[in-house]
Amino acid sequence: MNSLLTLSSISEIKGSINLPGSKSISNRVLLLAAISSGTTYIKNLLNSDDVIYMLDALKMLGIKYYFKNKTDCIIQGCENILQYKSGISLFLGNAGTAVRPLTAILALQNKKIIITGNDRMKERPIKDLIDALIQGGGNIKYLGQKHYLPIQVQGGFQGGKIYVNGEISSQFLTSLLIAAPLAKIDTKIILNSMLVSKPYIDMTLKIMKDFGIILYNNNYKTFTIPAKQKYQSPGKYFIEGDLSSATYFLAAAAIKGKSVKVYGINKHSIQGDIYFVDILKRMGAKIIWGENYIKCIQGKLKGIQLDANDIPDAAMTIAMLALFTDGSSTTINNIYNWRVKETDRLYAMSTELKKIGAIIKEGKDFIFIKPPKKFIYSHINTYNDHRMAMCFSLLALSNQSVTIINPECVSKTFPQYFYEFQKISRFKT
Repeated sequence: MNSLLTLSSISEIKGSINLPGSKSISNRVLLLAAISSGTTYIKNLLNSDDVIYMLDALKMLGIKYYFKNKTDCIIQGCENILQYKSGISLFLGNAGTAVRPLTAILALQNKKIIITGNDRMKERPIKDLIDALIQGGGNIKYLGQKHYLPIQVQGGFQGGKIYVNGEISSQFLTSLLIAAPLAKIDTKIILNSMLVSKPYIDMTLKIMKDFGIILYNNNYKTFTIPAKQKYQSPGKYFIEGDLSSATYFLAAAAIKGKSVKVYGINKHSIQGDIYFVDILKRMGAKIIWGENYIKCIQGKLKGIQLDANDIPDAAMTIAMLALFTDGSSTTINNIYNWRVKETDRLYAMSTELKKIGAIIKEGKDFIFIKPPKKFIYSHINTYNDHRMAMCFSLLALSNQSVTIINPECVSKTFPQYFYEFQKISRFKT
C-alpha cells in the first residue's frame, strides 16, 4: 500500500538550500572515471537510487571504489578492461542514465552480459541505441519484447559510420559518444533527425573533454571521434548541484518567496536547466546571482508560450508555475519525450492538473494550462515518478493543502527533498 504525505497550505517561502549533486553529471562522471586510467576523487556525488544502481553495476563489472563520506567517492579506473564473469546480469531499476551508457560501453567488451530493469524501464525505448550499436558491429539480442529491455550484449562494437535518431532521447547519442573513443576504428555519428535535449549533449562533451577525449562536433549534425583513445582521470572532479532539483525551490520562491538562496550552482553551469532561470525572469520573478548561489524573490507571474525541447525536466516545473500566474494561460510545446520518461508525463501532468481545477489541453507534444479559479484539494498520484512528486508539492503554495501519494519515489534523485522543502516553508496556522 502506498504511503501518503499531506502538506499544509504554505504562507511563505524563506531560507536557503544546499543542492545535492547533479544526477546526470554524477552518473556520467562515475562511468568515465571507471573506464579511465588513474584514480578519480569525486566530490559532491549524488546519493540517490539512480546513482546507487550505477555504483552497484560498476562493482559487478570489477570496478573498485570507496567512500570517504556519503558524497565523496574514490574510483580506481580500469583502462576499459572491465573484469566480470560472462553471463552475469545487471539490474538497473529505472535508471536511464545508467542503462543507456552502460549498454554502449559493454558493447565494446567480449563477454556476454544481460541488462535489465524494472517494469517501467522495460517499457522505455532503447531501440534507436541498439540499432546504432549494431550498425557499428555490436552483438546485441532482445531477450523479451523486441526493442525493449532485457537485452543480452556480447561485444562486437567496432565504430565506423553510424546513423542515430536523436528525437526520442539525447541519452542514445550520449551513449554512443562515450563508447566511440574506445572503438577500434574511427567513428562518424550522423544524426538523422532533430536532436532533443541538446544541452545534455553539451554536458556529455564537456565531461568527456575533462577526461582527455578529443572529438569533432559539426553543428550537432555529425560527430567525428578518433579511435583507440584512452580516458584519463582528471584526478579530482567536483559535481555541481543539480539544477533540475533547484527548479522546485526557485519556483516556490517565485510564487511565495521573500527570498530563497540555492547554493551549489552558478551562472556558468554546464547543465541545460540553467535556462530555467531565464524563464523565471520572463514570467516575472526577480533573480540575483552570487558566486556559488542563486537567489530568487517573488514576483507577479504571467503565462508564457515556450518551446521546451532543451529543458524537458525543468518544463514540468514551469507547468506548475503556470497555475500561479495572473490568470493568463501557458503553453509548453515540443515535449513529446515527456511520454517516454519515468512515466508518460504528459498524461500524468494533464490528469493531475485537471484534478485541482486547472483547464488543460493535452496534445501529442504539448500542454496548455490555464490556472484554476479555485484550487481543489486532491490526492496526487505520482505514478512512481520522482518529478511528479516534487512538482506537485508546489500546490501547497495555494490556499489548499495537498496530499502526495507515494512520496518516497523522490529517492530516485533527491531522497531528502520533502525535508528540504518543508525546512524553507512557513505553514499557515
